[in-house]
Amino acid sequence: MTRTTIALAVMAALALPTAFAQAPAAPKAAPAAKAAEGKALYPQAQFDIVLKDRTAQGQQDTPELRAAVREELNTRELLSREARKKGMDKNADVKSQMELASQTVLVRAYVADWIKSNPVPEAQLRKEYDGIKAQIGDREYKVAHILVETEAESKEVIAELQKGAKFADLAKARSKDPGSKDRGGDLDWNAPANFVKPFSDAMVKAEKGKFTPQPVQTQFGWHVILVEDVRAAKVPSFDEVKPQLQQRMQSQHLDKYLRDLRAKNGL
Repeated sequence: MTRTTIALAVMAALALPTAFAQAPAAPKAAPAAKAAEGKALYPQAQFDIVLKDRTAQGQQDTPELRAAVREELNTRELLSREARKKGMDKNADVKSQMELASQTVLVRAYVADWIKSNPVPEAQLRKEYDGIKAQIGDREYKVAHILVETEAESKEVIAELQKGAKFADLAKARSKDPGSKDRGGDLDWNAPANFVKPFSDAMVKAEKGKFTPQPVQTQFGWHVILVEDVRAAKVPSFDEVKPQLQQRMQSQHLDKYLRDLRAKNGL
């Protein structure tokens, strides 16, 4: 697992409900047990945490929800007592799992606090946005291509096109690109940054409505490119992409902190 993956996993843990919220709801009390309704075997703090988690997940704070939470927590406490009577809390595997669960809660709380105290600066978010925007460019291209294995084949394709053959028909017959050949080589609308450099360089130089007069070589093979149309790029505004930028850059920010922490402790 890479360090970035570790950071993402830690961040993902913040979004998980608490262990209480993951337990299945207890069955409804039998009529004989109704007299016990209202009795709490758990601390009020536990009730508050579970109720907060449930409402954060979209459930409405209703008397029915509160009753279900009380019932669940009472059932959990009763089962915990029975488990302790059998000495299961002394079992080595169970103790290890309890320690890991406790550690998970502590880590979640610490990371949430660290993120809150170390937000990605607005200026850094805008700089990242400007860099992405510059990379996308101000134009998008609707292109199609025919991919073949050799330069000789690509020149044959160009010769056939010059004689009047239809681009889409040649793509279906000769292209080696399984993702586009059945669509007549169509790659839809794209910014230059979405392609490898030799391809994008040739694409932006080509005239609209025409194919490249010389074949273009990339690591995938030899291409004949048709630029069908060009339009102004539709780049979303900073405010539209800010939440995604924050999430991605916060992950990078956390990853750096974790790497520094590990290095500081000789790991």
